[in-house]
Amino acid sequence: MQVETTISGAVATVTLNRPEKMNALTREMREALIAAFQSLRFNDDVRAVVLAGSGADFCAGADIDRMAEDDLRARRDRLQGLSQTYMRILHALEKPVIAAVRGHAVGIGLSLVLGCDIVLASDTARLGATFRRIGYAPDGGGIWFLARRLPMNIAKELVFTGRVFDAAEGQRLGLVNHVIPDGELDARAAAMAAEMAQGPTFALGLSKKLFHVAAGPSLEDFLEYEAFVQPTLGASRDHKEGVAAFREKRRPKFTGR
Repeated sequence: MQVETTISGAVATVTLNRPEKMNALTREMREALIAAFQSLRFNDDVRAVVLAGSGADFCAGADIDRMAEDDLRARRDRLQGLSQTYMRILHALEKPVIAAVRGHAVGIGLSLVLGCDIVLASDTARLGATFRRIGYAPDGGGIWFLARRLPMNIAKELVFTGRVFDAAEGQRLGLVNHVIPDGELDARAAAMAAEMAQGPTFALGLSKKLFHVAAGPSLEDFLEYEAFVQPTLGASRDHKEGVAAFREKRRPKFTGR
């Protein structure tokens, strides 16, 4: 299975399980994430969640080789019906969610990390909003999350440059709560989740709702706008060039069109 859910006591661990591809997301993995998060949402026995990746990486973004070629309407429908759905459910989980991040968490992988409540990062972690490499804007609510965690100019720099940064810088920026030696990451994430699961999780879940309201416009409203932007970019020359360059392992030649 490319997404596995295990439950120990009151803690569920959802693991992206495609290590040979750095856990890059496929359509099947997105569908499995929707099913996993939806199941946990209504499981009262689960009171805290850990999101992790198997192997050396958390998630290296979307699987570029499986990007579909279709029209704007189909792209928008696919984005709203599948790609954004798991982020909506993850964001809405009324229980603490901890990201346990090692290796690469880039592209949509970074959006998944930012969709969690607390981020524990291994000293091997490398994070980045790398969408510009394929002529895309961040999706999965990436800009919504970045704009709420960072000063706007810093968030723009990360998106406009697409640079990859380590866990220590992520902590300095405020995107990472704690940097942990790699060998201790899983145990620390499990221990934190177990401690939270013993708390008043109904109150913690509703506190999350208050944080969402305090942050300004809702993720739902933002994703609606995102669903117009991404299909437009998907039809652009720069996106096609970015995908071709990625597949051919060369530097893209963007023209701004």
